[in-house]
Amino acid sequence: MMMQDPSITTYQHYQMIHSAPGQPIKMWTKGVPVDQKAILQLQNTALMPFIYKWLAVMPDVHVGKGSTIGSVIPTKNAIIPAAVGVDIGCGMMAVRTSLTATDLPDNLKPLRDAIERAVPHGRSANRSKRDKGAWGDIPERTAQAWASLQPGFRRITDTVPKLSNTNNVNHLGTLGTGNHFVEMCLDQENRVWIMLHSGSRGVGNAIGSYYIEQAKKEMQRWMINVPDKDLAYFPEGSDYFNDYVYAVEWAQQFARLNREVMMLNTIEAVRTIITKPFDAEVEAINCHHNYVTKENHYGDTIYVTRKGAVRARKGDMGIIPGSMGAKSFIVRGLGNEESFCSCSHGAGRIMSRTEAKKKVSMEEHIAATKGVECRTDKDVIDETPSAYKNIEKVMEAQSDLVEIMHTLKQVLCVKG
Repeated sequence: MMMQDPSITTYQHYQMIHSAPGQPIKMWTKGVPVDQKAILQLQNTALMPFIYKWLAVMPDVHVGKGSTIGSVIPTKNAIIPAAVGVDIGCGMMAVRTSLTATDLPDNLKPLRDAIERAVPHGRSANRSKRDKGAWGDIPERTAQAWASLQPGFRRITDTVPKLSNTNNVNHLGTLGTGNHFVEMCLDQENRVWIMLHSGSRGVGNAIGSYYIEQAKKEMQRWMINVPDKDLAYFPEGSDYFNDYVYAVEWAQQFARLNREVMMLNTIEAVRTIITKPFDAEVEAINCHHNYVTKENHYGDTIYVTRKGAVRARKGDMGIIPGSMGAKSFIVRGLGNEESFCSCSHGAGRIMSRTEAKKKVSMEEHIAATKGVECRTDKDVIDETPSAYKNIEKVMEAQSDLVEIMHTLKQVLCVKG
């Protein structure tokens, strides 16, 4: 859709794009680059007739599927499935341990190996063999966690039988690929943290993909034109709406449990290498950053889709990770209503995965991750630090959304 050139008003903490005929777009992006393709996506999303008041855009914003990653999309009586995405409930978990830097071994490679053995990660390209990123025999901890999810999954598959043929229990407690990771970090006081990033894995992907396609079919059936086919939506009360909301909430629960199981397995793996007794439940945080939920804002009950954003109500604890070689932050929300109480979910990409693999050499990647025990092969070049925005600038741009409680620097990173 052709858009008129937007007018921009600059305020103390954000810029607001007025892009008629759509709703306003408030952008917390001062000092952070924003791709023009992302601006166009935001303008398209702002055209949707059920956007509530305005879009809130986080400093890590970049092009996504239909809607930008790094955006908060408040809606009244409708949800856009592709805005929620296919990695439903993707998010972060972190625990501070009672260990300090001096308790870590000089050589961290055995520690990384132990975590990689304990947490299935990656994906096998050969479909004729078992996927290395899934469980073969289901461990007891995973089976127990799945028991709490199984009744809900049965309800979902009673409605959509083909969703039973997915990676579900065999992905519970597994990492995945791409930007998902398990890290050990040191904070500003040299205390050891364990941090991880993953979501609802194969089953969440299948749920998201199925309902995105149904939403597109509904637009055709009702002859509704949308600015981008991936902005297809379910109105509240429509045929698929309630089933979608139930499935999404279930996938978000799966994602949270997935992180909890992985964290417990990681802690056990660390204890096989570090024999000194330690606690690992100090300041535990588990937060989504790809999800939809019903919330109250400005006196109304609305749906808030955070597509690459973290809820940051006053006092809410959250996690904003940097890239493999950059800092990460444990933050506390300031409850800024103008952002619908949200903050960024990370640094945000400035290079696509393909672009990073073309532009960044192995030597540059090794230099950028110096001091971190991690993979240094060609398959992780797309996750190299220079593929992401400057996390320090991202944090500066959202100083009115969150306060920094802890600054972390990773010393070990496991990638899928």
